[in-house]
Amino acid sequence: MESGLNFVDLILKASVLVQLVMLALVGMSIASWAIIFQRRSIISNAMIDAKRFEQKFWSGMDLSKLYNEVTARVGNPEGLEALFVSGFKEFARHKKNSTHSTGLVIEGTHRSMRVALSREVEKLESSLSFLATVGSISPYVGLFGTVWGIMNAFIALGEVKQATLQMVAPGIAEALIATAMGLFAAIPAVMAYNKFAKNVEKLETQYINFMEEFANILHRQAASSAEVKQHVSA
Repeated sequence: MESGLNFVDLILKASVLVQLVMLALVGMSIASWAIIFQRRSIISNAMIDAKRFEQKFWSGMDLSKLYNEVTARVGNPEGLEALFVSGFKEFARHKKNSTHSTGLVIEGTHRSMRVALSREVEKLESSLSFLATVGSISPYVGLFGTVWGIMNAFIALGEVKQATLQMVAPGIAEALIATAMGLFAAIPAVMAYNKFAKNVEKLETQYINFMEEFANILHRQAASSAEVKQHVSA
């Protein structure tokens, strides 16, 4: 064991190209872990906020009061609150124009909420493509370093008259470290991407369901207002 291979020594004695490959893999791993912690916090908060807002929305609270409460806060609304504010604001704007039919009001409201939905999903999916990229290319980058290191080891082996395993082992070991580092960078990135993508999909479904239910509520309100106006005019 005294003559065993030291991990740090293998990295330091590796060829320049293999060291660059290792450095790139370390950089990708650090960046992916930073994104993992960031996305986990953002997506978890989005799921909690969505559940909290839905409870308040379905509690029977007046929509105008809820709108004023959300818009009175500092900062832009996010998640379901963004969809609600976008839809209610557009609904109120169209409702002031008495010439607009119920269908046009709901169509405009629905279109506004779809735009807000697209923006919110885009925020949630931010940086997930980087995790997917790291997960897919890191093993190949590590494999490239491994192939290069083994190639150099065998080239050096061919220059000596009597080859032994002790002579070729360090070169092969340092080359295999690149593959190990590639897997170390790829596995967490792939696992995190799959989990986050699934959670974002759940949130998107929740947002769409809320959008449709909210649109139905606004449609009923618009229809009731239209009937009242017809009775008054009659």
